Amino acid sequence: MKSKYPTSTTKVDFAAKFRGEALFSDDIPFKDALYAKTVRSTIARGKIKSITLPKLPKGYYWFDRKDVKENVVNIIFSDWPVFADGRVNYIGEGIGIFVGENIEVLNKLCEEVKVEYEEETPIFDLKESYIHKAFTKGDYEAAKKKARRVIRRTYETSFQEQAYLENQAIIAYFDENDKLTLTGSMQCPFYIKRAVMRSLGLGDDEVRVIQPAVGGAFGGKEHYPSLIGSQVACAAHKLHRPVKMIFERFEDISYSTKRHPSHSEYEALIDEHNNILGIKAHVQLDGGAYKGCSGVVLSRALIASCNAYVFENLDIVGDVYMTNHVPCAAFRGFGSPQTIFAMEMFIHHIAKELGIDPLKLRLKYLAKQGDITTNSGKFHDPIVLPELIKKAMEMSDYERKLKEYSKPGSNRGIGMSLFLHGCGFTGSGESDIIKGKVKLVKDEKDHVYCYASSVDMGQGCRTTLKKIVAKNLGLPDEQVTMDGPDTDTTPDTGPTAASRTIIIVGFLMEKAAKNLKKIWKSGVYQEHIEPYVGPSYIHWDESTMQGDAYPSYSWGVNVVEVELNPVTYQIEVKGTWSTYDVGRVVDERIAVGQADGGLLQALGYGYLENMRCENGKFRQRSLTDYIIPTALDAPKMETAFIDNPFIYGADGAKGMGELTFVGGAPAIALAIENAIKKEIHKIPATPEYIMEVINNGNN
Repeated sequence: MKSKYPTSTTKVDFAAKFRGEALFSDDIPFKDALYAKTVRSTIARGKIKSITLPKLPKGYYWFDRKDVKENVVNIIFSDWPVFADGRVNYIGEGIGIFVGENIEVLNKLCEEVKVEYEEETPIFDLKESYIHKAFTKGDYEAAKKKARRVIRRTYETSFQEQAYLENQAIIAYFDENDKLTLTGSMQCPFYIKRAVMRSLGLGDDEVRVIQPAVGGAFGGKEHYPSLIGSQVACAAHKLHRPVKMIFERFEDISYSTKRHPSHSEYEALIDEHNNILGIKAHVQLDGGAYKGCSGVVLSRALIASCNAYVFENLDIVGDVYMTNHVPCAAFRGFGSPQTIFAMEMFIHHIAKELGIDPLKLRLKYLAKQGDITTNSGKFHDPIVLPELIKKAMEMSDYERKLKEYSKPGSNRGIGMSLFLHGCGFTGSGESDIIKGKVKLVKDEKDHVYCYASSVDMGQGCRTTLKKIVAKNLGLPDEQVTMDGPDTDTTPDTGPTAASRTIIIVGFLMEKAAKNLKKIWKSGVYQEHIEPYVGPSYIHWDESTMQGDAYPSYSWGVNVVEVELNPVTYQIEVKGTWSTYDVGRVVDERIAVGQADGGLLQALGYGYLENMRCENGKFRQRSLTDYIIPTALDAPKMETAFIDNPFIYGADGAKGMGELTFVGGAPAIALAIENAIKKEIHKIPATPEYIMEVINNGNN
């Protein structure tokens, strides 16, 4: 049978996963391994007055804050303790761990611990800001004096669970050289290494991290493994035996990090000719109990606050609020899904209120090459968004359906979102903070080995990075090997996050291969290390949030068609049509998998995934009551790419992992609006919310 993607490569881990031979964390055998179970806080906020432990059977152990040298998790903001330090700030916070050989005994020990608290009133509302950021563009106050009217709306998004296939899992042990080693389900091996070094006071040559097969992550394994890795490393270091911590699904959903809920207030200044003179926004994120990476999430949310549109005058403010919810952290899109949802809905609602065709209003303010960005930088590269829009509209028959479904009595709806996403770390972060590098090694048989700390968690980066090297060396695929990261042999290329793997690491691999080819000596061992050097035009001031936020942007269009059940208010997705500019596609089959998977996950965020937190405790604790899209919910999905090569990307490629997520929620929300003829202001747009809007309105 002829392949649909003739230029695509079989994924390097396909055979092992297809045959069930791939070893995920819980599959790895260890002799004399012990297990770890966490004793967790049962209150949302308070002081720990006393901890009474049960009598421990022989071979069972207890570890808490007294057993670590520095009781802090090494994250961007290092305020999260490895173990609760005299107080607790959310339900489920780890107070200590029991370690032993029988999980049932460990569970019983956890139940028998008695913790006495001095309980304090928890905070669940957005009242106490602990991170504040703001920037302006133009002169919003001067524009306000010229405005004929002001339009305001408020938009809300909820928690979202990553729902990766493999639960959180981490194992600490001593390797054949008696070095403390960790393996587990992760995105960022060097994050874990630095966290363990800091919490235990160990040196760089005393800790090693190895990545096994990883069953999905979506940001949920970017920082959280540093917490549980430090906990199990503490036990393994003291006992000098392997210690495994494998979460059950209810434990993962209840206590691991989530996407930040948001409350965004938008204001638009309109003149007498219905021009938008300026946009004002206040973006508010629930950060949970600890800062972690929330400051960076807020930055990215604010950078995306105007999405793919350019306005002359801006007043953008953002706050992260401390609450006694589970800490929120990285999730695919990293802040931008919240504000892209808000802006896409807002510009549509502005147009409706002004009696203007929403698409015409969006096209009027669409970014073009050379325009000044939201952060007063510049769109340096060609922008093919008009072509993407035209192609998506043709694929979906958008104009005809929009007109037909807008008629009274129709229960169908169609919505279209336009969006962008920045590639790589913000500003000069790649050059000044990450300073990534890759290594290529050629042995005496002319076989080439690729080394980078990029983690393949199902997205196929081992395949694409290897493909880039083979192509640029002119070698057959089987003459190049790329394994998972091992911090003892792999250089620190930076984390597998921020849509940076292909645009940054891929570009490094391409340069490394080209440079190795220049010095190639057959039959001779050679190696080449390639450090990252960013584009010279990047200028960014983090304190003012002014300048070029990213080296480049990827762009996309999602069209979603839905049908509303008028009795149950349930939504059925009938089809999706998507077009993307990700530079140049390295491997089409992998790209389509990323695109369709990202969109399906985003649709769940938009209408299905309802995660309610009451008094600090999630009501949903399993994949039975936290509903994510399944194969039965997946509609027919059509996806197309338009080439727009980026000069600093591997073969012209840009990032796409997050891009394919950020437009799904507004697309389905606008489709639901088209079906019910009333505005949607929050997601997920559940049947209960839709019924409320239809019957009572939301204005």
